[in-house]
Amino acid sequence: MTVPADIAASKQISLTTYRKDGTPVATPVWHVADGDTITTVSSADAWKVKRLRRNAQVEIVRCDVRGKIDPDARPVRGTATLLPPSETEAARRLLESRYVSARIGGTLTRLLHIKRPAGIGIVITLQPES
Repeated sequence: MTVPADIAASKQISLTTYRKDGTPVATPVWHVADGDTITTVSSADAWKVKRLRRNAQVEIVRCDVRGKIDPDARPVRGTATLLPPSETEAARRLLESRYVSARIGGTLTRLLHIKRPAGIGIVITLQPES
């Protein structure tokens, strides 16, 4: 399944991960769509990453910067894969190619040799609709 056009075109998506007890937790994130995958980057010690280590099942839907979801937006299920550190930098560069703020931050970090907090790339593979 390819990424739906409304999700690919949106600036943010709401990424829903699940707690141990199954409670959904939604977080707005930047993303880059490519074919049937969505790529994002998060802090390695973020709660969403900890939840993904237990349960890779996710749901994504387009949203605004504050995480507000349009009533007509259609959620899509997927499976998240956490990238190794060697591939996380490539994921950061993907985000920099789409978002000016990420590009500025990434460039300054590299120019000034600022140590970034540990990050982790997340690739979401969409599940075919049933």
